[in-house]
Amino acid sequence: MDNTAIIYLDNAATSYPKPSGCMQRALDRYLQLGASPSRGGYDLAREAEAAVSEVRHALHRFFGADAQYPLCFGSNATDALNTLIQGLTEPGDHVVSTCLEHNSVLRPLHHLRAQGRIEFDLAGFDTNGFVDPDDVAALIRPHTRLVIINHASNVLGTVQPVAAIGEICRNTGVPLILDVSQSAGVIPIEMKKWHVSGLAFTGHKSLLGPSGIGGLIIHPDLPIRPTRFGGTGIDSASLFHTQTFPYRLEAGTLNLLGILALGESLSYLQELETQGYRQREMALTEKLRDGLFEIDGIDLYAAQSLENHLPLIACNVRGHVAADVGAILDGDFNIAVRAGLHCAPLVHERLGTAPNGAIRFSPGVFNRKAHIDAAVSALSIIARNA
Repeated sequence: MDNTAIIYLDNAATSYPKPSGCMQRALDRYLQLGASPSRGGYDLAREAEAAVSEVRHALHRFFGADAQYPLCFGSNATDALNTLIQGLTEPGDHVVSTCLEHNSVLRPLHHLRAQGRIEFDLAGFDTNGFVDPDDVAALIRPHTRLVIINHASNVLGTVQPVAAIGEICRNTGVPLILDVSQSAGVIPIEMKKWHVSGLAFTGHKSLLGPSGIGGLIIHPDLPIRPTRFGGTGIDSASLFHTQTFPYRLEAGTLNLLGILALGESLSYLQELETQGYRQREMALTEKLRDGLFEIDGIDLYAAQSLENHLPLIACNVRGHVAADVGAILDGDFNIAVRAGLHCAPLVHERLGTAPNGAIRFSPGVFNRKAHIDAAVSALSIIARNA
């Protein structure tokens, strides 16, 4: 199939297409550098380490973190969240999270509870898709070790009141961990200003980078243990893993190509920012929402208002299973969307859409009005035939 003919509306899963110039520049630099960062004293290895440091600094600025905040690269946000959750909790600890979370948070919490290591409570969300900060505050106990919040729901697109939750965490002395998988690259993030102690990110969504690169940023006072051990390029004589950041949480050789590509995509996003790309994405989302509202037989979720909202719309066609609608959109209309539970089962339990889930449209940087018109027309046809 000719991929150029696809109307791609699944950017909340992975942005597509990737900016080819960014990928090519990263590849050229990777081929020129070649060596592993921090794995040698010769010039190429030093240049590779300097290139990685450049991207670390760019990410610090991008996420509103001070330069002294350790930034550790990993494979993706799931990798980073596992490192944070398992590296910060001790037996007997209590964790507060929400029913909006992705399985990258829910599954580590459930596994740790099944092992008898932790307990946790989950704050609910209202009919508009928002968590009340007071509900989070009410769940905090004397032995609460962490509060973990999904900054923006990957099902509903709602952006949570993180600044207010961060103030609660600061006042109670409980670290706030923020999952910015969906929000990074879509809305500005201010880690220090919001009193966020730990942040997990991935590169392959709205940061426009490749898959397989992500990481975490932490407050320098956050006492996190390494959960994996191995080579770091420093302290090689010791048979115990180094406690020096960022190597404490970076066992093994880094994904240099992925880091370079992420750095290029960050520069590209800064160029797009001057062109108002965020406003364009939300204008397309509003056009989509308004078009779907006009179709009889379409149920939309948490889309009455697009204030504090990502460019993302979840819906269902009455009389149709979500997966079937996704297959029809793909097979008959060449429109790519996500259909199902979106790895966030508790959201669908709350919405009443379990076990089949919902259809998710997520416009991105490279979508146009014609793509939205095609999606609305296709759903109108499907709904008429329900």
